[in-house]
Amino acid sequence: MSETTVGGGSVAGAAPIARATAGQAARFIGLLVLVGLIAAAYALHDAPGQGARASLSLLIGAALGVVFQRGRFCFFCIARDFIEHHNSSGLYAVLAALAVGGVGYAIVFGAFLPNAFTGRLPPEAHIGPVSWVLAAAGVAFGIGMALSGACISGHLYRLGEGYTRAPFALLGSLVGFGLGFFTWQGVYVAAIARAPIVWLPAWLGYGGALAAHLAVLTALALLLLRRLPPTPAREPETLTLRRIGDKLINQRWNPLVTGGLVGVIGTIAYLRVEPLGVTSQLSSLTRTVLDQMGWLAGRLNGLDSFAGCAAQVTQTITENGWLIGGMAAGSFGVVLLANRFQLSRLTVSGALTALLGGVFMGWGAMLALGCTVGTLLSGISAFALSGWVFAAAVFAGVWLGLKLRLAR
Repeated sequence: MSETTVGGGSVAGAAPIARATAGQAARFIGLLVLVGLIAAAYALHDAPGQGARASLSLLIGAALGVVFQRGRFCFFCIARDFIEHHNSSGLYAVLAALAVGGVGYAIVFGAFLPNAFTGRLPPEAHIGPVSWVLAAAGVAFGIGMALSGACISGHLYRLGEGYTRAPFALLGSLVGFGLGFFTWQGVYVAAIARAPIVWLPAWLGYGGALAAHLAVLTALALLLLRRLPPTPAREPETLTLRRIGDKLINQRWNPLVTGGLVGVIGTIAYLRVEPLGVTSQLSSLTRTVLDQMGWLAGRLNGLDSFAGCAAQVTQTITENGWLIGGMAAGSFGVVLLANRFQLSRLTVSGALTALLGGVFMGWGAMLALGCTVGTLLSGISAFALSGWVFAAAVFAGVWLGLKLRLAR
């Protein structure tokens, strides 16, 4: 049978050409997105009411989105791989981020607060109260991760991949923040107001706290070696620009490299703007709406006295808003560069479980004063006991959610 032709060209040969053309267009658009982020940051620097902090926040968010996407730095995915597939490689990214972040924070703390024994806490660091409320919030957040398929930061960077459940999870988190605001007064009086705030340098000094921090991370790394899959042998490669580009854009980044970069970005963020966190702008949006409706009068005693991703009443895009916008855009740009953007299939049940999971995460993040990036990553890097308690509770919540098959 002869091959059908159109205008003298082969139909069978037209499909690969069309795919190649589409791929080139996607890569060009991805490059434009990343260049556009740099241009937007430059414009923000001199924009009225914005300035250097907004500009830097956008760039930090973009860098974080690229690193999260290329390294698959999603706390839920990492925990699920360990629990269900007995693969600890992703956890090494978290340990590396905490190790590098701890060293960076110790250096910054020494400049901000030279004497750690004064009874004061370093400014804006995510060091929160430790109580049963924090543990319950962490478990709820972990269950929400299992229901929705990612943590809040995971949903933000997966927006750029075309993950259609992400908008529903983020919308649900806004509802969850609102429920958290209405819950706050009761739990604050019952537990949070009297809960201790434990900051290790106040007891051990910076050197002692950093030594204990690195010792715990080293012990965990050694324990996790049993679940580390073997690395396949590879033939020696000649390093070329093409192969470097392929490793940067198309191949998943090494967990230790990913975690190290996250730790460096977190240190820069704290030094120049504020600690990393991804819920402040979202929760502030909910608080502003509820405040304008007159529904929060007298319900938030003590909230504004704590550091972390606490919500504020605001009418503008905050530095945190620029950061999370940069995260989604940075991820989108690098995904297009790899020509991997694809809208995922969305079902009614998938949308509803993502929405419900977002509610759980929003409620938990509001009461914990942050999520897996703020309270866990930034908190542990700042030597706060609250970060470790939240991490253990989130892991327990994910484990429970997976055992109950909520992720399915």
